[in-house]
Amino acid sequence: MSFAWPWALLALLAIPLILGVAWWSRRRRRRAAVRVTSAALIRAALPARAAWRRRIPAALLMLGIAVTGVGAARPQATVAVSSNATTILIALDVSGSMCSTDVSPNRLTAAQKAAAEFVRAQPGGSRIGLVTFAGVAGLLVPPTDDTDKLLEALQTLTTARGTAIGQAILTSIDAIADVDPSVAPTGVKVSGTEGAAYAADAIVVLTDGANTRGVDPQTAAQEAAARRVRVYPIGFGTTMPAAMVCDRSQIGDGFLPFSGGTPPSGRNPRSIDEDALQQVADTTSGHYYRAENADQLQDALAELPRTITVTHENIDIAHWFAGIGGLLIATAIGLSLWWNRVRRVPVAALGDASRSR
Repeated sequence: MSFAWPWALLALLAIPLILGVAWWSRRRRRRAAVRVTSAALIRAALPARAAWRRRIPAALLMLGIAVTGVGAARPQATVAVSSNATTILIALDVSGSMCSTDVSPNRLTAAQKAAAEFVRAQPGGSRIGLVTFAGVAGLLVPPTDDTDKLLEALQTLTTARGTAIGQAILTSIDAIADVDPSVAPTGVKVSGTEGAAYAADAIVVLTDGANTRGVDPQTAAQEAAARRVRVYPIGFGTTMPAAMVCDRSQIGDGFLPFSGGTPPSGRNPRSIDEDALQQVADTTSGHYYRAENADQLQDALAELPRTITVTHENIDIAHWFAGIGGLLIATAIGLSLWWNRVRRVPVAALGDASRSR
């Protein structure tokens, strides 16, 4: 909880001041007490009164003043708010290593299916774009809420050589900038955003390799962070040697990956630079996910909507404090008036008390 007017908390100093005045008044009343011939007569005539009845109104009054004082400082609670105005860019690796069959039927097909499920699961109003990258990165589908268009594009992916992760992040930033005026495109100097809240826009990078072409991923991550855009990298694949098989529809022009067998000896089919991907996530306040099979990839993508499409906002809750504080004060006054109401003592009662002695 934070406060819009923290200086208003000085009002709480009224509590020790009131307590001090009450203590001083009580001492003064004791010194100015009226002497009577027989206090027992007065005590016998007055109705019994429990000590807790004197303390409860005072305690409620102090608590009410404290709550009202806190409310005067305009307390604000940070709450999760679902946002439908989110732009998400899926940057999908289509390098040749995505033909590895360590994930059945191969990594590319598993990634296509998981991305399709992610697209179908998004709430109405969210815009999703698709970037593919190998040696270069390109925007395949600009951000849109047309689910059919995205699903159709996911079925047309083909492989190529190289892995340009950094370039994929920059391409995604420009795609977001085209639909969100609050995000500056790459090439534009951005300053004064440090400490500002992150946008609801995000980039999801799914890759099974390390950056081999173009811009360094950390440089691209710094560009995203400057624009308050989070990046969520997903490292996909296993460390087990497996056949490299893609069907004809997944093989790009001029590129023929392994048609069978296993990769050359010593080659790691999952050569992800996890340190670099983790650094990208840390720089942009995102999160790095590791997925070694189709189920883990589905789980990672399923978790993203709860992370991306939910933003945190500060909600003013001063009215709650004002209402509760006012209720406590009113209760304290009401109980005090009820329990301390003036009761007429009949003269006969005093006479009876005197005769009893």
